[in-house]
Amino acid sequence: MSERRPTRLDTPRDTKRAPLVRRPSYDSDKFGVFAEEFARFMGTARFLLYMSGFVVIWVLWNLFAPTDARFDDYPFIFLTLMLSLQASYAAPLILLAQNRQEVRDKVIAEQDRQVAARTNADMEFLAREMASLRTAIGEVATRDYLRSELRSLLAELDERLDEPDEISTPRPRPEA
Repeated sequence: MSERRPTRLDTPRDTKRAPLVRRPSYDSDKFGVFAEEFARFMGTARFLLYMSGFVVIWVLWNLFAPTDARFDDYPFIFLTLMLSLQASYAAPLILLAQNRQEVRDKVIAEQDRQVAARTNADMEFLAREMASLRTAIGEVATRDYLRSELRSLLAELDERLDEPDEISTPRPRPEA
């Protein structure tokens, strides 16, 4: 037997309805790439020249064309509408491109931080190794130290050979 939960009046029913109109789907990455390319193009001198040429042609046509061929009489209300529409679409696309660039900058900054941390750890390791090598070298006898010790031992032996022994007879000194 299935157990029915009592319905409460203070909570809405959990009903799933099929949407009446299906929302259009799009690839956000492709749209973002389009926005970046659009923003990049709008930041060029070519775009400014194209827009300036478009506005100049629009104004000249509507000033000097025959009256019945003009499509935007003074005070150029339709031109203002067109430029407003262009700006209203350009601004969000530019913001989208900036947001994508900000995300990329964050990823690059994180990678740089990780590389800097690894480099710092490597430098600390190498500094400890250098310190241990200096300590180890300080404990190792060098060639000059060994020569000086051998010379002092040879001098001490020479002194002993030169002193007469009371018990033994002097020995001939070996030649070096």
